[in-house]
Amino acid sequence: MSVAPALQRYADLDRRLLAAVKGIHILPTVAWPASLENRLIADYAEGRHTLPRVDYARPDLAGARAELAAIERTADDGDPLGDYLRRTAESWRIAAEMLEAVGGAGVTAPSIALYGRPGDPIPGSARSNLDAARYFVELSDELGADLLADDVSVDIPAAGLRDELATTLDGFFGPGVIVVEVDPELTAKAAAGATRIRLRANTCFSEYDRHQLLAHEAFVHSLTALNGREQPLLASLARTSPRVTATQEGLAVFAELMSGAIDIARLKRISLRILAIDMALSGADFVEVYRFFHERGQSVADSFHSAQRVFRGVPTTGGAAFAKDNVYLSGLLDVHTFFRWAFREQRMDLLRYLFAGKLALADVLSLEPHFASGALAPPRWLPPWMRHAHGLAGKLAFSVFVNGIRMGRVGPDDLLREPPATA
Repeated sequence: MSVAPALQRYADLDRRLLAAVKGIHILPTVAWPASLENRLIADYAEGRHTLPRVDYARPDLAGARAELAAIERTADDGDPLGDYLRRTAESWRIAAEMLEAVGGAGVTAPSIALYGRPGDPIPGSARSNLDAARYFVELSDELGADLLADDVSVDIPAAGLRDELATTLDGFFGPGVIVVEVDPELTAKAAAGATRIRLRANTCFSEYDRHQLLAHEAFVHSLTALNGREQPLLASLARTSPRVTATQEGLAVFAELMSGAIDIARLKRISLRILAIDMALSGADFVEVYRFFHERGQSVADSFHSAQRVFRGVPTTGGAAFAKDNVYLSGLLDVHTFFRWAFREQRMDLLRYLFAGKLALADVLSLEPHFASGALAPPRWLPPWMRHAHGLAGKLAFSVFVNGIRMGRVGPDDLLREPPATA
C-alpha cells in the first residue's frame, strides 16, 4: 500500500529510526550465559552462595545515538506522528546509553528512566507500585494455606507444550505463521517475537503456564507484532520500543486477567520482583535478593532466576538494579485503568486500536485521528477475549461499579445482614 505524499516524511523518518536501532538489543546484551547460570544454581543448591561475576560485552552505539538524536530533532513538528517518532527515538537513545554502561552501576538510572522505579505513584491513586506489590504478596500469603489443596501440577514437558501451542496458534493465525521452539539457551521460561515463541529447555510447565503463554505471549506480544507488520505507514509499530514496554507487558498481564489465565501465585511472583528491585536499589546484593525469593517459597532455580532478572547488566554487589520487571504490575494497573476509562467514555474503538501494533497508551489517544483517516490500519487480529465485546463490557462494567465499594468500610456484620422483611 502506497503512502500519501503528505505522510511520506514520517514514513522516511520511521525507516531511519528502524535502521538506527537495528544493532540495539536490550535483553541479549544484559543476559547471563545459561552455562554460568546452570553452574551457579548447582552451587546454590549445595549452599555455596557466592556473588556471581558476569562478563558483558559493551557495545559501541555512538553512531546509533547520534542518528537517534537527529531524528528526535527532525521529527518534533507538532503532529502526533512526529511526536510518536520523537518519543520513540528518545527511548531508544536512552536504551543505547544504558547498554553502553552494561556491567556497571550506570545501567540503573537509564533503566529507571525507561521502566520506572518501585516507588512511582499509581495514576489516580495516593499509593505506589511498591504499595501494590506489598498488597498482592500479603494477600497471596494470607490465601496460601487455603489454596494448597488446589496446587497446580507442573508436569507438561517443554516439547509437549510446544506441540500443543503450535496446534492452537496454527488454528488462530494460520499454519506456520508463528513457530514454537524449545531453546536450551533461554533463561526466561518463555519469550515471544512476531513469528516465534521460545520455551526454555529442560523445564516442565503447568496448565496455568500454558494458558498464560497463549494469553500473554501469543495473543498480545506476537499478535501486536504481527498487526504492526500490517501497518502501511509506520513499520516501527511491529517492534517493541523501550517506551512501550510498560504498556505491552501491562496489556499482556491484563490479557491473562481477562482470559482467566492468571492465578494469585503469578501476581505474587510479579510483585516479589518489584520488592526485590527496591531491595537492590537500597543496597541488597545478589545473595540477599536470592535468599529473599527462596524464603518466600521459590525453588533454588526459580529463586536464582528471579534474582538474576534484577541484576541483569549491573554489579551484583548491591545498590544497582535493572528495573524492567517494575513494568509488569505498574503496566497492568495503567492498562486496567485505561480499559475502565474507555468503557466509561464508550470508546471501545480505542481499545481495539491498542492491538494495532506496539503502542503506548498515550499513542492510542494521540494517534486516533490517523486511525480515523486510514493512515494507520486497525488490527487484523484481536485476542479471543477482545472479540466478544459484550463479555468484555460486562467485566468492565462490574469492575467500574465495584471499584466504588470501599472495602475498609465493610465488616462481617455488613456481609451477614438479613434482607428487610416484607409484608
